[in-house]
Amino acid sequence: MKAIVTGGEGGLGRAFRARLEREGYQVESLDISTGFDVSEPAAWDSVGPVDLACLNAGVLTGELDVENYRRAVSVNVDGVVLGVLRLAQVMEEGSIVATASLAGLTAMPSDPVYSLTKHAVVGFVRSMAPLLDHVRLNAVCPGIADTGMIDHQREAFAASGFPLLAPDDVAEAMWRAATSGATGECWFVQPGREPGPFRFPNLPGPRAEGERVGTPPL
Repeated sequence: MKAIVTGGEGGLGRAFRARLEREGYQVESLDISTGFDVSEPAAWDSVGPVDLACLNAGVLTGELDVENYRRAVSVNVDGVVLGVLRLAQVMEEGSIVATASLAGLTAMPSDPVYSLTKHAVVGFVRSMAPLLDHVRLNAVCPGIADTGMIDHQREAFAASGFPLLAPDDVAEAMWRAATSGATGECWFVQPGREPGPFRFPNLPGPRAEGERVGTPPL
């Protein structure tokens, strides 16, 4: 069995790789540090079929300016969209799991652009999954994990006593999402809780006086 993990050299990426290797997968790490740019369409041309793919590469925004905004969108959003498009072409069956975030389910005023990108991943996964009849597509939405991404705030987290997720906990949620048999789900991951699919509230439907309203044409 073969698998790929984008952002495979980061904290979550290494945990994902280790979890998959324990399940018997031969795992390839695709990471910017080893020359793979998830935001570059041509890079995906070299990716062949796998049994399981973790589209995990991601960055925080940093200072809110145009350059960092475009960088965050290209890695966090393009890296998922391009990966799904390529994998849907080459995979006959299997599972894809994208790393989103709780910031894709709620507001994150400390990094609005990061939240924007993770909302985009959640929306893309939920909307794209029904269109893939041969590949399952899900997302994991972890809270704040103890990885290098929080190094610049590590002392503040320690002082506050705020609980951080262990990367292995996120990896376990990834595995459950990948093997659940479902598609289009977004699994929340929080310290001290069992991970599970987030139950999105239903939207109020349209009203038309005196007639029944059906579903919109697609």
